[in-house]
Amino acid sequence: MNRKAIVVGAGLGGLSVAIQLKNKGWQVEVFDKATSFKSMGAGIVLAANGMKALERLGVAGEVKISGKKVGKAEIRTWDGKILFQLPTKEMAERYGTYSYLIHRASLQEILLDKFDGAGLHLQKGVSGFLQDESKVTALFTDGSQVEGDVLIGADGIHSAIRANLILNDKLRYAGFTALRGICSFKDEGYGLKSGGGFEAWGPGKRFGFSHLGQDRIFWFAAINAPEGKEIPFGSRKQAALHHLKGWYPPIEAVIQATAEEAILHHDIFDRKPLSQWGSGRVTLLGDAAHPMLPNLGQGGAQAMEDAIVLADCLSNSKDMAEAIFKYERERIRRTTKMVHHSRKMARMMQLENRVAIGFRNLMLQAVPSDILASRLHWVVGHEV
Repeated sequence: MNRKAIVVGAGLGGLSVAIQLKNKGWQVEVFDKATSFKSMGAGIVLAANGMKALERLGVAGEVKISGKKVGKAEIRTWDGKILFQLPTKEMAERYGTYSYLIHRASLQEILLDKFDGAGLHLQKGVSGFLQDESKVTALFTDGSQVEGDVLIGADGIHSAIRANLILNDKLRYAGFTALRGICSFKDEGYGLKSGGGFEAWGPGKRFGFSHLGQDRIFWFAAINAPEGKEIPFGSRKQAALHHLKGWYPPIEAVIQATAEEAILHHDIFDRKPLSQWGSGRVTLLGDAAHPMLPNLGQGGAQAMEDAIVLADCLSNSKDMAEAIFKYERERIRRTTKMVHHSRKMARMMQLENRVAIGFRNLMLQAVPSDILASRLHWVVGHEV
């Protein structure tokens, strides 16, 4: 009889582990509290390690078609002066692939198609679980129950599975809030042919501009602000324009080109890394296990790396608790380092003190681009 996995969360990590386990002969059921999959969302960058994970999942080709390669990656000052450029061509030659940017909803749709929909259940919120030596039982808010051999919490930063495993585990505010939008926009300096884009850094603020594929631009603004200061629908474009008035010319224009209803607003959080994610037949992956700030662009890639390693460990062992222990030992050191480095980068990127900013900018301009790229090797050069 095939072993059965219960996956909670139909995001990138949940669908990835479902695909891998299904490919290895498991019966897989995926549960998500959402009523439907919305097209709203933001762009997601997939560096070489993320693309290698997608190759393992069998969908890298579809992502390259739907997304856009990152042919240009610049960091500028708020008024447009170059701080450094990543050698994207040389990095692509070294790692065998360019980085790609894609709409998160498009990537989710690609993964859903690969999973083939069978075993996917929406409107299924989880209230908890029970387990013994022979099985684990997921408990749902509608009163239903499902039994399986393993339960995987892939239900994001506000994970219900994590809440049932770990007590008094609080979110950590990053110190900045984010406005994000998608629009159609053309600029000769950042033509669609090359792909990619830039980030511009100013005092306590930064702005990112990237080609998303299908003639669309994804942008974000990260702004130092107190936690919980809501920017409501109808005021978000105005807020972005206010904070970025007079910045590098494409910035105000791309914000103006974005429909108000297409602008998202979220405070940014992570959690303190854990030394253990699961217990017995239950474990976590992706943002449920190790939510990180977006500064390394690795949230999605790390979820997919988790998924591949977990599927391999579970399929190579008859003892679920032992397999989960092996998975956590293999993944926790890398993801913990990601969480720490993402937070460290946030402090550097969101500086407000002008003297500190001047020193940072001089240091970045003085370091050759190949040296800066080599410092990212541990991130993007990894293959699960």
